[in-house]
Amino acid sequence: MNRFGNLEFGSESEDRSQSAGELRDEKFYFTEALSAFEEGHFEKALQKFAKVLEFNPQNVAAWSGQVRMLIELKEYHEAKVWADKALESFPRDSELLAAKAVALARSGDLKAALAFSDASIEERGDTPYLWLARGDVLMARNEKRADYCFEKAHLLAPQDWFVHWLASRIRLFYQKFALALKLAQQALACDSTRCVVWLQLGLCQKALGMVGVAQTSFEQALQLNSFCREADRALAELKQVGWFASLRANLDGLFSR
Repeated sequence: MNRFGNLEFGSESEDRSQSAGELRDEKFYFTEALSAFEEGHFEKALQKFAKVLEFNPQNVAAWSGQVRMLIELKEYHEAKVWADKALESFPRDSELLAAKAVALARSGDLKAALAFSDASIEERGDTPYLWLARGDVLMARNEKRADYCFEKAHLLAPQDWFVHWLASRIRLFYQKFALALKLAQQALACDSTRCVVWLQLGLCQKALGMVGVAQTSFEQALQLNSFCREADRALAELKQVGWFASLRANLDGLFSR
């Protein structure tokens, strides 16, 4: 069964493992989903949003959450399928329209992506995600208007680390490394206790060739969460690059004598 089927029917194993008397309802799973999202655990968040919908199929935020997690996991076709299913019930929800626009843009269907993005704005929603999603679509189209969208999201949530982190992830995806770094720094200024922020900062620094500071950022991420596999892997890659660079320098010195 594909991922779409798994989302449709959920998992019974988690229900069987619940301790007696423990209340796990729609609110519980939605909180768990948001927490997993903020920790960068997109697969886990996807599963939790699916559990929310088992309790309440009318929870539109859980529907859009699933689409967004599939996008973060780079499963754009599945994201579009899930968005279409959700839009059957909520055809005018601005965040669902925005999420589908991103899925289309990252799949290369730029014309349809812009149409859905326009529709999301026309619904008069005014959330940071709506503008981040439009910025995503416009970046896929190589349009400078994307900058305005990121600025709009920033104005709506100037002190929200999560919005800056998401914006940085979008910029990094489109290889705008310096802009991604600036946004990661803004996220860090809002909350320096988040492992995912230090990880994002390190990824931006690494992309710009800032090896020393990237290593420090990954180490900080691991201090906050010693189980962060992404930071551990990135740190190992940096050390390997440093080892090869040192070996090459030694060999160059040897043959130049």
